[in-house]
Amino acid sequence: MPTTRPICENRRARREYTVDDTFEAGLVLVGSEVKSLRAGTANLSDAYVQFRGGEAFLVGVHIAAYAQANRLNHPPRRDRKLLLHAREIRKLASKVAERGYTVIPLKMYFKGAHAKVLLGLARGKKTQDRRQDIRRREDQRDMARALRRAGRE
Repeated sequence: MPTTRPICENRRARREYTVDDTFEAGLVLVGSEVKSLRAGTANLSDAYVQFRGGEAFLVGVHIAAYAQANRLNHPPRRDRKLLLHAREIRKLASKVAERGYTVIPLKMYFKGAHAKVLLGLARGKKTQDRRQDIRRREDQRDMARALRRAGRE
């Protein structure tokens, strides 16, 4: 079993979206991008998946230029092709065609020697849902504090 090594995570994703399903996808990268990822210089915050011509592309991911690559460097915000099975692409594309769904990257990591991205089939949260999540977390925190205080007395 190959080991996984994290590169970056989209922390805003779970706060702003309700993730219904997850998929693992490979990435088509050039050499300077791989070296830059090994240095941990990627940002998923504004990224999403777009479907074109039966293929999936990761749009909006920023992978910083690799300093030692000089003139053979890559553009930091180029669209990157995702490696998914055809049935997964069809399933995701049909869900995105429905109202309210989008596919967003949740985290990027190395699995063995290959760069992978964890994609989430997500639906945007409304302000009310976010407030309920915050209220639920605060209630759990208050209960934990009360139990700790009761255990000390």
